[in-house]
Amino acid sequence: MKKRNDLLLIAGLLAAAALLWVLARPGGAGGWAVIIQDGTETARYPLDADRTVTIGGEAYNVLRISGGRASVIEANCGDHTCVRTGAVSREGETIVCLPHRLVVRIEGSVASGFDASVG
Repeated sequence: MKKRNDLLLIAGLLAAAALLWVLARPGGAGGWAVIIQDGTETARYPLDADRTVTIGGEAYNVLRISGGRASVIEANCGDHTCVRTGAVSREGETIVCLPHRLVVRIEGSVASGFDASVG
Protein backbone atom coordinates (compact mmCIF):
# COMPACT_ATOMS: atom_id res chain seq x y z
CA MET A 1 0.00 0.00 0.00
CA LYS A 2 2.78 2.40 0.94
CA LYS A 3 4.64 1.68 -2.31
CA ARG A 4 1.50 2.37 -4.38
CA ASN A 5 0.94 5.72 -2.64
CA ASP A 6 4.57 6.67 -3.27
CA LEU A 7 4.16 5.90 -6.97
CA LEU A 8 0.96 7.97 -7.14
CA LEU A 9 2.71 10.88 -5.42
CA ILE A 10 5.65 10.72 -7.83
CA ALA A 11 3.32 10.53 -10.85
CA GLY A 12 1.36 13.54 -9.56
CA LEU A 13 4.51 15.58 -9.02
CA LEU A 14 5.80 14.73 -12.51
CA ALA A 15 2.46 15.72 -14.06
CA ALA A 16 2.48 19.03 -12.12
CA ALA A 17 6.06 19.73 -13.22
CA ALA A 18 5.19 19.03 -16.86
CA LEU A 19 2.19 21.36 -16.65
CA LEU A 20 4.29 24.14 -15.11
CA TRP A 21 6.93 23.72 -17.81
CA VAL A 22 4.32 24.06 -20.58
CA LEU A 23 2.71 27.11 -18.98
CA ALA A 24 5.89 28.92 -17.91
CA ARG A 25 8.15 28.50 -20.91
CA PRO A 26 8.75 31.58 -23.05
CA GLY A 27 6.59 32.45 -26.06
CA GLY A 28 7.01 31.69 -29.73
CA ALA A 29 9.93 32.28 -32.01
CA GLY A 30 11.51 35.68 -31.54
CA GLY A 31 12.39 38.15 -34.23
CA TRP A 32 14.78 40.55 -32.47
CA ALA A 33 17.69 40.47 -30.06
CA VAL A 34 17.28 43.63 -27.97
CA ILE A 35 20.43 44.92 -26.25
CA ILE A 36 19.88 46.72 -22.94
CA GLN A 37 22.92 48.28 -21.29
CA ASP A 38 22.60 50.06 -17.93
CA GLY A 39 18.80 49.84 -18.22
CA THR A 40 18.65 51.59 -21.62
CA GLU A 41 18.00 49.94 -24.97
CA THR A 42 21.12 50.55 -27.05
CA ALA A 43 20.48 48.34 -30.09
CA ARG A 44 18.21 45.73 -31.63
CA TYR A 45 19.27 43.18 -34.18
CA PRO A 46 17.05 40.91 -36.30
CA LEU A 47 17.52 37.22 -35.62
CA ASP A 48 17.20 36.39 -39.31
CA ALA A 49 20.49 38.12 -40.24
CA ASP A 50 23.70 36.43 -39.08
CA ARG A 51 26.22 38.78 -37.47
CA THR A 52 28.75 39.11 -34.67
CA VAL A 53 28.74 42.29 -32.57
CA THR A 54 31.03 43.48 -29.79
CA ILE A 55 29.05 45.25 -27.07
CA GLY A 56 30.92 47.65 -24.81
CA GLY A 57 34.49 48.82 -24.74
CA GLU A 58 36.91 47.85 -21.98
CA ALA A 59 34.17 45.72 -20.39
CA TYR A 60 32.87 43.82 -23.40
CA ASN A 61 30.62 40.98 -24.52
CA VAL A 62 30.64 39.44 -27.99
CA LEU A 63 27.14 38.63 -29.28
CA ARG A 64 26.71 36.17 -32.14
CA ILE A 65 23.45 35.88 -34.04
CA SER A 66 23.36 32.82 -36.24
CA GLY A 67 20.61 30.56 -37.49
CA GLY A 68 17.89 32.56 -35.76
CA ARG A 69 19.55 32.26 -32.34
CA ALA A 70 21.55 34.74 -30.26
CA SER A 71 24.36 33.85 -27.87
CA VAL A 72 27.16 35.59 -26.01
CA ILE A 73 30.26 33.75 -27.19
CA GLU A 74 32.90 35.78 -25.35
CA ALA A 75 33.06 38.18 -22.41
CA ASN A 76 35.73 39.55 -20.12
CA CYS A 77 33.55 39.44 -17.00
CA GLY A 78 34.61 37.34 -14.05
CA ASP A 79 31.98 34.61 -13.96
CA HIS A 80 31.07 34.03 -17.65
CA THR A 81 27.47 33.16 -16.77
CA CYS A 82 26.38 35.00 -19.91
CA VAL A 83 28.54 32.73 -22.06
CA ARG A 84 27.36 29.57 -20.30
CA THR A 85 23.70 30.55 -20.81
CA GLY A 86 23.96 29.39 -24.41
CA ALA A 87 21.80 30.40 -27.35
CA VAL A 88 18.33 31.92 -27.02
CA SER A 89 15.72 32.26 -29.72
CA ARG A 90 12.24 32.31 -28.17
CA GLU A 91 10.33 35.42 -27.19
CA GLY A 92 10.94 36.26 -23.53
CA GLU A 93 14.27 34.46 -23.19
CA THR A 94 17.21 36.50 -21.89
CA ILE A 95 20.95 36.43 -21.47
CA VAL A 96 22.21 38.49 -18.54
CA CYS A 97 25.72 39.69 -17.69
CA LEU A 98 25.46 41.33 -14.27
CA PRO A 99 29.09 42.53 -14.05
CA HIS A 100 28.63 44.50 -17.31
CA ARG A 101 24.97 45.45 -16.60
CA LEU A 102 23.96 43.89 -19.93
CA VAL A 103 20.70 42.17 -20.88
CA VAL A 104 20.05 40.54 -24.25
CA ARG A 105 16.28 40.00 -24.51
CA ILE A 106 14.48 38.20 -27.32
CA GLU A 107 11.35 39.97 -28.53
CA GLY A 108 8.69 38.88 -31.00
CA SER A 109 8.79 39.50 -34.68
CA VAL A 110 5.83 41.89 -34.60
CA ALA A 111 6.98 45.48 -34.14
CA SER A 112 5.25 47.51 -31.46
CA GLY A 113 3.44 50.70 -32.29
CA PHE A 114 1.31 51.58 -35.31
CA ASP A 115 1.98 50.18 -38.77
CA ALA A 116 -0.56 52.34 -40.61
CA SER A 117 -3.32 54.82 -40.09
CA VAL A 118 -6.81 54.16 -41.39
CA GLY A 119 -9.32 56.89 -41.55
